[in-house]
Amino acid sequence: MTETILKVEKLKKWFPITRGLLRSLFSRRELYVRAVDEIDFEIKEREIFGLVGESGSGKTTTGRMLVRLIEPTSGKILYRGKDIVSMSDEEFKPLRKKLQMIFQDPYESLNPKMTVFDILAEPLRVQNVAHGDEIYERVCKILEDVELTPPQEFLQRYPHELSGGQRQRVATGRALILNPEFIVADEPVSMLDVSIRAEVLNLMLQLSETHGIAFLYITHDLALARHLCDTIAVMYLGKIMELASADSLIKEPLHPYTKALLAAVPVPDPTSKRAEVTIKGEIPSPVNPPSGCRFHTRCPQFIGEICKKETPSLVEIGSHHYVACHLYR
Repeated sequence: MTETILKVEKLKKWFPITRGLLRSLFSRRELYVRAVDEIDFEIKEREIFGLVGESGSGKTTTGRMLVRLIEPTSGKILYRGKDIVSMSDEEFKPLRKKLQMIFQDPYESLNPKMTVFDILAEPLRVQNVAHGDEIYERVCKILEDVELTPPQEFLQRYPHELSGGQRQRVATGRALILNPEFIVADEPVSMLDVSIRAEVLNLMLQLSETHGIAFLYITHDLALARHLCDTIAVMYLGKIMELASADSLIKEPLHPYTKALLAAVPVPDPTSKRAEVTIKGEIPSPVNPPSGCRFHTRCPQFIGEICKKETPSLVEIGSHHYVACHLYR
């Protein structure tokens, strides 16, 4: 039986608003950006877990908390049963090499003053896991793994001397070089040309299989998540609306928000008929989210006052298929 590598319980991140015009206008009460508001999920070994939703739904904040780049306001992040939130920096440092992240923008995530060799060697030196010739050998090996060959041609290049796809491969190599067990991939192909997106995604799938790595894959593209992920969670305004296996969620979407996201995915067949489910307007501000169900202000299946007053909990409808919607009370 596949073990759970990472489990999230009641995870919350509220960013306080401490200055500026908005703060002065409402100075009598504390204001917060409710980026992530008590979510629960778990990720199995070797699983690619997709986190999908519009911009501003809290996906990136969630990913950054899982590798402790930002600290949660409350909740638990259990890595192999150990709560990393309660650990001190010194206690967490040995686990840092097990939890890595690939950032969205390869142009900004690499230090422009460092060569490819120095970028890839730095984690080995910081974690004190390799020395001397071993560093050179491991850097060359990881360049081969991410298909930058021959590696000697890339070692002394700077990021500006690489293409976008090559930069992202270096960023992927940096995340892999410490032999992690879990990687957060934050829209790693959104900044790349369409022609090389498939290459990078196929590389990730290959690495997941050969290295046995579990991924949290963050994306706004449900069509991409459908083909890449084993499990998908749909997130909206800090809450998880639906969670299921990729096949189950695509074939039988339950939440109106999931249905709307699927309806927006282009289909190559012009004669194909799909249910028209549309949502209007922009995602509300996380500073003052709607009461009750956070999607009710845009929901095409709004059923009344209960949607405004009561926050739906995530309940299991089918086998391992969860939805937070009053339609399924």
